[in-house]
Amino acid sequence: MADKAQTWVYTEDYVAESDALTAARAVATEMGATAVSPGTGAALRMLAAVSGARAVLEIGTGAGVSGLWILDGMVPDGVLTTIDSESELLGHARRNFAAAGLSSHRTRLIAGRALDVLPRMAARGYDMVVLDGDLEETPQYLDHAVRILRPGGTIAFVHALWRDQVADPARRDAHTVVAREVVNYLRDSDEFVPALLPVGDGLAVAVKR
Repeated sequence: MADKAQTWVYTEDYVAESDALTAARAVATEMGATAVSPGTGAALRMLAAVSGARAVLEIGTGAGVSGLWILDGMVPDGVLTTIDSESELLGHARRNFAAAGLSSHRTRLIAGRALDVLPRMAARGYDMVVLDGDLEETPQYLDHAVRILRPGGTIAFVHALWRDQVADPARRDAHTVVAREVVNYLRDSDEFVPALLPVGDGLAVAVKR
C-alpha cells in the first residue's frame, strides 16, 4: 500500500501543467510568491467548470498561476476579477495571462488592499470567490464573499489546512487559528454546503445555498 506522502505526490501530479502554467510558476518562485499547487489548481479549474462560472473573484493574484487554472475552467467568455496589493506581481500576472493567449477582456486586475476593494464589488455578482490573500484577513474576506456570491455560488479557501497544522488542536499560532476558524465556520454555517479537500495546503470548498 502506498504511503500518504506517495499518494499526495501522485495526486499533485495527476493533472499536468501546461507550458504557460510552468512558466508562470517559475516567475512566482523567482518573485517569492506562493503559488497554488498543481493539485489545488486542478481543483479550482474543476470547480469553475462544473459551476459554469462566468464571473469569478480572486483575492490574491500572485503571478497568475491560480488565475490561469481558473480561467481554463470558466466558460469561454468568462471574466476573472483578481485583487492584489502588490502591483509588481499584477504586472507579471498580466504578462503571464497574455503569454497564455488570453484576451485582456477576460481579466480585470485590481491593485489595492482587498478590504478596501471588496466593499465596491456588486452584491450577488459572482459565481465563485477564491480566498488566497492575507490569511489573517480571511474572516473579513469571507463576510464580503457571502454578500457578493450568487445563490449556488462557490467559495474556495486556499491554505485551509495551513501547513498541516489545522488538524492538530494543540497548534494555536495566529495563522493556524484563523484557518481553523474559517473552515469550521464554513462547516457549521447553514448558508453553505461544505467540503474540505486534502490538496496542496488544503482547499475548503463551500456552495452557497
